[in-house]
Amino acid sequence: MKLFRMAAVLAVLAGPAYAQEAPHINLLQDGPGKSEDEKAADAERDKAYKETLKKIPDAKTSNDPWGGMRSDPPKQPAPKASAASTTKKTKTGAAAN
Repeated sequence: MKLFRMAAVLAVLAGPAYAQEAPHINLLQDGPGKSEDEKAADAERDKAYKETLKKIPDAKTSNDPWGGMRSDPPKQPAPKASAASTTKKTKTGAAAN
């Protein structure tokens, strides 16, 4: 039984090594080349595609890495209060001398 197990392990390990030695066969035959008209049409199509890509404006990227995880939009920060609008509060109930 041990001999059978050893043979199975060697067969499994030898499989990938044998596959590397297999001859490389190209099953797809090279087709006929393109004519000059087809090459010119491809070049024109590529040129039009590249010009179209140049017309697309760059998208502004968001600085919020968790933006897609929120269900509600991010809250805007509260505006800062000016120094003139803040008043100093005093304690109530204390005797002032």
